Order: sequence, then structure tokens, then C-alpha cells
Amino acid sequence: MSLPGRAWSSSRDPPQPSDRETGRPWLLTNVAAFLGEQLGVLRTAAGYASQEALAKALQAERSTVTKIETGARPPNDKLLLSWLDTCGTTGQLRTVLEGLGVLARAREDSARAKVAPWFETEAEAHTLRYWAPVIVPGLVQTEAYARELFTAMGLDDAKVAEFLEVRMGRQAIIDRPDPPDITIVLWEPVLHHQIGSPTVMRDQLARLVEMSRRPAITIHVLPSSLGANSGLGGAINLAATDDAPELLLSDGLVEDQLSQDPAVVRKARATFTNVRADALNRPDSRNRLMEAMERWSN
Repeated sequence: MSLPGRAWSSSRDPPQPSDRETGRPWLLTNVAAFLGEQLGVLRTAAGYASQEALAKALQAERSTVTKIETGARPPNDKLLLSWLDTCGTTGQLRTVLEGLGVLARAREDSARAKVAPWFETEAEAHTLRYWAPVIVPGLVQTEAYARELFTAMGLDDAKVAEFLEVRMGRQAIIDRPDPPDITIVLWEPVLHHQIGSPTVMRDQLARLVEMSRRPAITIHVLPSSLGANSGLGGAINLAATDDAPELLLSDGLVEDQLSQDPAVVRKARATFTNVRADALNRPDSRNRLMEAMERWSN
């Protein structure tokens, strides 16, 4: 059996070094690009001359098909199966392409896999602390606010839906019978940094006001009038459970970082303590949230 298209043609099997030198996307270097190339060949062989034609058949965006065929984004499982069904792909070839899809997604999700322990710990934590100098923490985001963030990352519709499901699912811990003790410190510019429309911002601020009234959730606002603060190096997320050392999730330039190193966690905890000490008390913070909400309402 051979895969369709140029990649494993009888005249060039296996690929020659010159192809690698010119940047040709081979399986060993870019699984998503290799898979995308094969799916593009399947598309044209099935009679879909354009990406737009296949996108209509798949009930997907043309940009999604483009990203898949160029290797910019591997298809999720549902879309890949639909693609193969639409193009009439069966047998061993289908099995191989499904396997490539798994590999491509595994590579893409490697960064997410590194921080997966955070979500497990967050779900089991008795104490959670968040310092947010840029955006509202995911645990208290509205779906519309989160959607704007994921869309701004350049994710396709399927990936946005997938990430939204995970993010909204995390928030279940807020409503459980024994919710964790949650403390959030927001830098005031977060309240005025427009994400999406004014309506999205108003609803997000309304949610924060509602959250601030819950006994297990404390929300502080650190006024921007204080100038520079010790937390401007990035967001801090701390989770404490009964059976493990406190876990830190911190922002990195390229990807988030996890740590249980006592010295690193201690430094993050000290930073959180400092920004919380300088922040407004609960009633004044709620008033500041309400003022910001009214601003977005006008």
C-alpha cells in the first residue's frame, strides 16, 4: 500500500535529501504538514477542486481546510473522520491517515500536556490563588470573553470549541458543595482592557461582581494608581491540595511553566502576598468592579 500523492510515489521512494534541503515537509520532521499534504491529495482525487468546495461539504470554514492542508493546524478527530468519509477513503490507507492524525495532535498538544497536572491539581485543590496582571483568570471567565481570547490566538472554530469546553468545564469546582477557597487579585488595567465588544466586557465584569459575593471567593483589585508593582513579571496561579506540595503555574514568553520547586513556589507566594497587600479590600474592590462594569455599559 502507498499513500496518495507525491510523498511516496513509485518514482521517488523514499524522499531524497534534496527535498529536505528545500524544506519539503516529511513525516519525520512535521507530521501535521505531511498529513495535510496527503489530505489535500485526497481532496482533489475525490473531485473537490478547491478548498472552499470541500469546506462546504464538511460544513467547515475554508480557512480551516487551508490550515489543515498547509500543516498549520492538524484536524481534530471528528473533522478528520468526516474528511475521510467525504473523500471515500477506506481500508489501510484510512487507518494510516487516522494514525497520523493522532500523532500530529499529540505533537501539537505537547505544550498543553506539560501543564495538564495543573488542571488536575486545580480540580482537587482546597486553596487557589490567582494574580492576574493581563487578563481575567480562566476560572472566572465568561464563555464570550474566553472565546475572544481563543479566537485571537488564531485557532480554528473546532479548536476554539474544544478549548472552550475545557475552560468552562474547569469552572465546575466553583459550584461544588465544598468549593475551594479562591483568592483572585486583578490589576486594575485588566478591567479596562477591551477583550471583544463592550458587551463582552460588561458581562465579564458582571460575572466578577457576582463571584465576589460568594463566600468562598475573594476578589481584590490592585489600583493602577499605585504604579509599578512586584507582580508585573507575569500571572501567578497557585494550587494547594492535602496530599502534594503547592503547585505553581506561571506565565512564560512561549508557554506556561509548572513548578513544585520549594524555592520557586515560595518566591511566587511572596509576590502574591505583596500584590494582595497593596490591593483594595473586598468591598472597595467590588465597587471598583461595578464602576468598570458601568463604564462598559455606556
